Amino acid sequence: MIDRGELDRNLGLRVRRAHGAVQRHFTEHFAELGLTQKQVSVLWLTGDHPDVAQTDLATALDMDRATTMALVHALEKRGLLSRKPSPTDKRRIAFRLTQAGERLLADAKQAIQSHEAWLKARFSARELAALEEMLARIYQG
Repeated sequence: MIDRGELDRNLGLRVRRAHGAVQRHFTEHFAELGLTQKQVSVLWLTGDHPDVAQTDLATALDMDRATTMALVHALEKRGLLSRKPSPTDKRRIAFRLTQAGERLLADAKQAIQSHEAWLKARFSARELAALEEMLARIYQG
């Protein structure tokens, strides 16, 4: 392996490498469920907020509407989400979990608990609180 030298002190690279490690573990852990992190997030928010609109999902997940719609379409095609006109605004489309979506989300939540335990085990409670606060500073601006 080549020595990364000065590059290894680059914070952006360290964040990317940490993200890569978390992503790899997630992907391995969720392979049997056939879900990505974004798909799990869409299912989770839809389960927590029945009749949620695409734009609300996009905003909550910091994604553009086109990406969100592609995720929703894929989940709908798998029979995990259903769509209908919003009960409060007929111009909007509302999404709900199907029974299959509810079952898969329950399995995903169990897998997330295991994934989170793996990640959090690397830090003391104090370190974890500090890490969470520092990461929030990056993405909350």
